[in-house]
Amino acid sequence: MSLLLRNARTGLRGPVRHVLIADGVVTAVSAEPPPADESVDVQGATLLPGLWDAHVHAVQWAQGRRRVDLTGARSAREAVELMAAGPGQGVVGVGYGFRDGLWPDRPGKAMLEAAAPGRPIVMISKDLHTAWLSPAALALIGRGDHPTGVLREHECYTAVAELPPPSQDVLDGWVTEAATAAAARGVVGFQDFELADNVTDWTRRARLHRLDVRVTCTIPKARLEQAIGAGLRTGDLVPGADGLLEVGPLKIFVDGSLNTRTAYCETPYPGTDSHGLLETGPDELRATMARAAAHGLLPAVHAIGDLAAGIALDAFESVGCPGRIEHAQLLRQEDFARFAKPGLVAGVQPAHAPDDRDVADVHWHGRTGRAFAYAGLLAAGARLELGSDAPVAPLDPWDGIASAVARTDDERAAWHPEQAIPLTAALPAASRGRAGVRPGDPADLMLTAADPTALDPAALRGIEVVGTLLGGRWTHRSAAVG
Repeated sequence: MSLLLRNARTGLRGPVRHVLIADGVVTAVSAEPPPADESVDVQGATLLPGLWDAHVHAVQWAQGRRRVDLTGARSAREAVELMAAGPGQGVVGVGYGFRDGLWPDRPGKAMLEAAAPGRPIVMISKDLHTAWLSPAALALIGRGDHPTGVLREHECYTAVAELPPPSQDVLDGWVTEAATAAAARGVVGFQDFELADNVTDWTRRARLHRLDVRVTCTIPKARLEQAIGAGLRTGDLVPGADGLLEVGPLKIFVDGSLNTRTAYCETPYPGTDSHGLLETGPDELRATMARAAAHGLLPAVHAIGDLAAGIALDAFESVGCPGRIEHAQLLRQEDFARFAKPGLVAGVQPAHAPDDRDVADVHWHGRTGRAFAYAGLLAAGARLELGSDAPVAPLDPWDGIASAVARTDDERAAWHPEQAIPLTAALPAASRGRAGVRPGDPADLMLTAADPTALDPAALRGIEVVGTLLGGRWTHRSAAVG
């Protein structure tokens, strides 16, 4: 079955052409329309490679879409008031999105108990590195004696995983529904970094639900031996999923996050002796990466602080394997050039720069010129892939693209505008390196109502996507394209 897209503007400021798709591949881009089984006039819409979100937590994003929104809280007290007034979710009231890096007061379990006596409440921070639990919620997971109810880093991840979840069927439905919503924004795939058995979970979802995106299924460090035993190798297609699933890299944490003040940094955090959290030291990191690489599993190393990034780069140089460094939010000047190593990808989240600018100005004071430094990385020869870290930012690559180009998402002037990157660099970084539509390309494509180059950053963030194709199959189609 062949599909002809007539009158499509092919690429940024590109010519209007007719694009033929057959067997999931672009087979022709021509000035004259060739014959096809089906023909659709897209009326001058701009045809571009489909978007990939290189860093997603799919289950947490799907749940976060249904949780109490705490992003507006300017203090612990305001967060509690928002939570107490919210509807909650299931047996446990769950809120998401607080950022306590600049709060004037401290969160604690007593504050939650006073506002909602006996009610199980869990509040998860915007960066996913902190969970704040009420006494009743702590009791549910056997931590009733926790002194504060504020759990950070590994303790946070473990506690959240132990909370009573929705049923598997319900959760799978939420996840696939969220993926379809992403397709409506031009997304054709994402890399899922859930701390779970992602290959098994996505194989089940592909069997029971229609998938409107491709998914790269990462492997948490704790599941390394299980993955080796199963013969999983990064880049392999997962059987029984119609080519929509592939095995991803092994996720390893070196440090924590900026908002939790656990990113591992050369300079201590203001007013403390703390440099952050070193979750995986250099020797353990090298050993884990070497074992994984020997079995065909490439590493994806979480490194946010500048010392953490240096440790990750040292390990890549020592082991000699390709892979990824996730986040790379603060870098030492001498480390930029090291990102040009062949086979190394910097997985970055541009929407975090405007989100975190105020916290960074306080906790990384004097160093923010090398924070979220995308122009610096590109100039050094690094390969960038853009992601959202959803639910930390929305699973909408246009949000990240606009932030990468503008370095702001509100009425304020650009934050370190010297680190902005052009749209011609941001779009390929959000499309797995694809910059145009050519014969032989996979028919993973999107159609936008306007040429993105004609839009200012605010309009770019809200750009109208009129169609998305996955292997030539429509996953989103508005009335504008028939």
